[in-house]
Amino acid sequence: MKTCPTCGAQFDDSAQFCPNCGYNFNQAAPQGAAPQPAAPQYQQDPNYQQNMQYQQPVQPAYDPYDHTNEFDPADVSDNKLFAMLIYLFGLMGVIVSLLANHDSPFLKFHIRQGLKLQIASLLLVVLCVIPIIGWIAAGIMTVVLAVIQIICFVRVCKNKSVEPAIVRGIGFLK
Repeated sequence: MKTCPTCGAQFDDSAQFCPNCGYNFNQAAPQGAAPQPAAPQYQQDPNYQQNMQYQQPVQPAYDPYDHTNEFDPADVSDNKLFAMLIYLFGLMGVIVSLLANHDSPFLKFHIRQGLKLQIASLLLVVLCVIPIIGWIAAGIMTVVLAVIQIICFVRVCKNKSVEPAIVRGIGFLK
């Protein structure tokens, strides 16, 4: 049995490459190179090696729709109530928020998101023109938009500024 000097895996003597890390046994180790420590015992288990190939790739930590860090914490705390009103009262909340403070970047972000939700709900009225299928689809989408508004309200309560799903593609309110 051969033992790989790089990863410590054991395998058949006739192997020319390590099946675990790809180390070439025909190539001499470079001068002054320190051998790598052996892999822990659980990594030498063949079942562990088989399961490693099925792991999901690591997702990036960056969310392009999360704008929380773009706003000043003082601005967020000053205008949090008005941002909550947008998602609670819809168009009336947008109007009240515009009248209250139109200079806040945090509030402007949530006004745009609230307007996107209101535009989406107005488009559902057009869908109601289609009998039966349109009515059912409009009813389902109304419930979906209500859930999105609740999610947005909870995010504002947690001082988060994330573009809501489904309506984030409405491009004229960037």
